[in-house]
Amino acid sequence: MIGEWKADIGIIGGTGVYDPEIIEDAREVKVYTPYGAPSSFVTLGDYKGRAIAFIPRHGAGHQIPPHKINYRANVWAMKELGVKRIVASSACGSLREDYRPGDFVVTDQFIDRTRKRIDTFYEGGVVGHVSSADPICPQLHDLFVGQAEGHGYPVHPKGTYVCIEGPRFSTRAESRLFRQWGCDIIGMTLYPECVLAREAEICYVSIAMVTDYDVWADKPVSSDEVVETMRENGERFKTLIMDALPLIPEERTCGCGSALAQALL
Repeated sequence: MIGEWKADIGIIGGTGVYDPEIIEDAREVKVYTPYGAPSSFVTLGDYKGRAIAFIPRHGAGHQIPPHKINYRANVWAMKELGVKRIVASSACGSLREDYRPGDFVVTDQFIDRTRKRIDTFYEGGVVGHVSSADPICPQLHDLFVGQAEGHGYPVHPKGTYVCIEGPRFSTRAESRLFRQWGCDIIGMTLYPECVLAREAEICYVSIAMVTDYDVWADKPVSSDEVVETMRENGERFKTLIMDALPLIPEERTCGCGSALAQALL
């Protein structure tokens, strides 16, 4: 295995986005962090010459609700294993008519509407003010947009993601408000994951699949609808993620790796 207990690329998301049968030398490891346990054991392995680490965000069997995920532990575990890039997958609702179920969105901005989540590694002693102006790694963003287009998949290269606390879905009034704000998609997991990755100086990209129109469209969202859309489009999701991993350049040309240079006081 490439670096027995190390990895260069991390995947955070649902088990449907990677295929354990094609991962060589796969093994599960338990990573201890100062912030408690990650969502699950971390699966380490090799894929086409790249060392990868995988964490199911909601735990084995999808048992952890979005507001209870230990985001700090998950990102810290990736950092501890040497990960330099995180590819995060998620499902999302659409706040626009032209962002249709089954479409991919490579998010570039977010609005935080969570309330209870600890969203920093810097809680005292050392104060850190990390820039979130452009929270997504531009190098990874462009790579995945190109990959989706190359496969002929419907993809939106821009998407403002409003992250809500969950686990409930939005009211009609909230959904209409988010549309007025100019948000494109809605979900429950992007924040604080992307900001913690930036604090850890890890490149981060979010690949979201639209599973439904949010309730502004006058049809209440159901979990069954989300699951069915993911089932129907899961193979495309997996293909997009896995085909892109070997193409991620070794050299980082973005500024993610030096995010703390001007951030610490």
